[in-house]
Amino acid sequence: MNYLSQSWLIDRRHALRALGTSISLPFLECMIPLRAVEQQTVAPRRSAFIYLANGVHSLNYQLTTSGEGYQFSRSLKPLEKHRDVITPISGLHHPGALSHHHNCISVWLTGGKLGPSDKNTISVDQKMAEITAKHTRYPSMEVALTGESLGWTADGVRLPAMRRCSEIFASLFEGPKGGVAAQRRSLRRKGSVLDANLAEVRRLEQAMGAADKGRMDQYLTSVREAEIRTRRADAWLDSPLPVVSEADRKRTNRDIAAVMAGDYFRTVYDLIVLAFQTDVTRVATFSLGGEGDAFSIPEIGITESRHQLSHHGGDAGYMEKLTNYDTFAIEQFSYFLTRLAETKDLNGQPLIGSTMALFGSGMSYGHSHGNANLPLVLAGGSDIGLKHGSHVDFNKTAKGFQGYALGADGALTTAHYQLCSRPANADAHMSNLLLMMAQRMGVEIDKFGDSNTVVEL
Repeated sequence: MNYLSQSWLIDRRHALRALGTSISLPFLECMIPLRAVEQQTVAPRRSAFIYLANGVHSLNYQLTTSGEGYQFSRSLKPLEKHRDVITPISGLHHPGALSHHHNCISVWLTGGKLGPSDKNTISVDQKMAEITAKHTRYPSMEVALTGESLGWTADGVRLPAMRRCSEIFASLFEGPKGGVAAQRRSLRRKGSVLDANLAEVRRLEQAMGAADKGRMDQYLTSVREAEIRTRRADAWLDSPLPVVSEADRKRTNRDIAAVMAGDYFRTVYDLIVLAFQTDVTRVATFSLGGEGDAFSIPEIGITESRHQLSHHGGDAGYMEKLTNYDTFAIEQFSYFLTRLAETKDLNGQPLIGSTMALFGSGMSYGHSHGNANLPLVLAGGSDIGLKHGSHVDFNKTAKGFQGYALGADGALTTAHYQLCSRPANADAHMSNLLLMMAQRMGVEIDKFGDSNTVVEL
């Protein structure tokens, strides 16, 4: 944001007046006088979630030493330079996903249970967005390689995701096509349709049975959420877009078709950093692919899909490529942490201090669809109370845990795969970690998903 000029200041009492209502704008950066901005010391809290499909090559990923003196594994080596701002976590799982491996990506941020007749629950990123949305132009940012985002609404509906970097950039930092006036007319037409729709549903409700009323309640919730988003988007049309430097514009306005995989990953990370820095949103998710696909990485000699490599069947060549893929993905996450560390917040402090970033998978051992002992790394957030520098291992807190299955050479043996399919500590739920992150973001809840306690870091 360019603070050298104050031509963008608007009145704090500014309100949107449409359809016979008056909607106050949220407290915006462009409402703060220049000196007040300089005096601002409390940075907004932010969270990013990055998903790696199909688990990892566990034998080359798993850390076997815990505490502050842990040794980095081969796959996690790219994060060694970030030791002071990361916490690798072992031993967590989602009980609801253990018998439904294809739902791993779906429940990763919800902690829900998805059987044949179940619907998903709200994801933690959207729980956070309920708190942060009033301060930002967009409640959240969803990016996914396959169109399947990590975010789920309270009604169990998966949020749509964007893929092309140019579209993401345009949606965040460019004005609406056709101009603001045309966009406002479109939004208000949509608002009128929603209002009319709601009135008709209310009349129908009087003749409905209990089952239909339950389904209609879900529908009405969706309508209300759509109406809120529509009115919020209308209100934000009066707020100036953040100023993006030419260097940032070039770095983030690229398409997947024109770049290699690493460039694409880093471009998405740059977009998230820019969105956080300009306070366009405070919550972001990035899925590196679904369990059944996830693209290849020819630039490092991987022409197979990640799904194919994860079902290696003991093939040494496939296992080596899977390890290289893991390491590659973690290198890109390391780049993200570097960018967060070198980019300053409104208070002049690095973004990484006020940003929590969770990297991981809802599966551990892809070949057998093992989804216990999930690979997870939590980074950042030191300014909001997180303490890093240790490997937190919930496997070692389990009664009867005999230690990792090491061979005579000190390396993990294939017996380790059993730990990836059956949790050593049945009470170590990943939702306990998600609950902690939600609380650090200011969400006032004492339970999330299937949590049974809260992780303390």
